[in-house]
Amino acid sequence: METVFQWVSQYGYAGIFAGLVLGIVGLPVPDETLLTFAGYLVYRGHLQLAPALATAFLGSACGISVSYALGYTTGYYLIRKHGSKLHLTQERVDRVHRWYTHLGSWTLTFGYYVPGVRHLTAMVAGASKLEYPRFALFAYAGALVWSASFILTGYLVGERWHHVSGQMHWWLLVTVAVVAALALGYFLWMRFRQRRRERTGLLR
Repeated sequence: METVFQWVSQYGYAGIFAGLVLGIVGLPVPDETLLTFAGYLVYRGHLQLAPALATAFLGSACGISVSYALGYTTGYYLIRKHGSKLHLTQERVDRVHRWYTHLGSWTLTFGYYVPGVRHLTAMVAGASKLEYPRFALFAYAGALVWSASFILTGYLVGERWHHVSGQMHWWLLVTVAVVAALALGYFLWMRFRQRRRERTGLLR
């Protein structure tokens, strides 16, 4: 982690951009800590707020685009060639695509807040051949909100950035877990209602 701090301190905006691209693609870069630290550097006057926000957005957007491209090309090829070994049939891929088209696209927006998930959502979206305009709408909106939220936090809390960053990470995980549980409960409830209506229709 100290390497990341030195990187951003030494290279500034270029360090933010490169760190986010590599982190979102899948390398072990503490993205949220990097962003909060960048906000702290803005607070100290070492960076300017507007360029830091713009650089963070561009780095996040580029990183998620690379993940999407990898999924769209390599991921789709691997599924077609080896998917049967993992029970990943074309029908299942099409089902994932339909899910992304309706509700799954929101995982591209809010998946940024779950470490280890954001790059996977983009790869799955690419492998399922989600149309690029739809991917860009949800993924880039998420990149903007996610990067700005952590940079502004570091800027606003100032010297307490490290302590607050750790607390935010924990609360984000709790929030995501609760939201995921609610979403799963809603999905199961809708499936239950659909099956009950189907059974009722057959009885009639």
